[in-house]
Amino acid sequence: MGRKVTKAIFPVAGLGTRFLPATKSIPKEILSLVDKPLIQYAIDEARAAGIEEFIFVTSRGKGALEDYFDHAHELESSLRKSGKDKLLETLRATNMDSGAIAYIRQHKALGLGHAVWCARRLLQEDEPFAVVLTDDVIQGEPPCLQQMIEAYEETGGSMVATMEVPTEKVSSYGVLDVAEDMGAIVRAKGMVEKPAAGTQPSNLAVIGRYILAPTVMQNLNKLKQGAGGEIQLTDAIADEIAEGRDVFGLRFRGQRFDCGSKAGFLQATVAFGLERDDLKDEFAEYLSDVMAMRRAAE
Repeated sequence: MGRKVTKAIFPVAGLGTRFLPATKSIPKEILSLVDKPLIQYAIDEARAAGIEEFIFVTSRGKGALEDYFDHAHELESSLRKSGKDKLLETLRATNMDSGAIAYIRQHKALGLGHAVWCARRLLQEDEPFAVVLTDDVIQGEPPCLQQMIEAYEETGGSMVATMEVPTEKVSSYGVLDVAEDMGAIVRAKGMVEKPAAGTQPSNLAVIGRYILAPTVMQNLNKLKQGAGGEIQLTDAIADEIAEGRDVFGLRFRGQRFDCGSKAGFLQATVAFGLERDDLKDEFAEYLSDVMAMRRAAE
């Protein structure tokens, strides 16, 4: 089997315009579901999968995101003096060891493929790597990336997370062209980015988790040389297939929330609120009352 996957790239350079005015002053990635920022869900998932080094591809105005993972010495000291040990433990879970995180700037918004390519110098030439998109929050047990790592250890090659989406939404995604359907795992014979309605090869959409062979980065190098407009990660993965290397999709077990959209963010807030022992009874009662009033009004 190939090398262990220990590094993950988090492309977080986007402006988050769909969440203005909130994102005028804070990065979208630290908007919170209940009391935990989107980025923390992604980091926790990566840690559970055995990731040891975290590479953030950022842009101007993301200082608060970088600060989030630092030790907050005054706050920790205050909590310690107040005897708030539980909160102190919660806070410590957000700290990252010195050197575990690297920040790379993406100076121009040239697409997801370009964002991943920006991290090339922090990877060895023969090193597979993960990519995690923080907009996709996945509630799964075990966490989605861990499911993928376990499957990847059997298959090798490259692997994307995938799920069936309704036909009318397919054109918003990268889509797999399936060569062989083995149940949880599918072997791809092609990938199409945002196919026009009616042209999609399947309803299996690519979701924001990837385990990529080192040759994918080499493919991005080639795309970089003649790049006009956005550089798509999908194209670099499709090149793997064209060159005879394996690309698989994993139908992960769990629920995915598209927190890049307001509706998805609200749905995730409800789902995670109802998971919380300290909130679920009061929150469920409130939701039940709201729905009862809506039904009465109809």
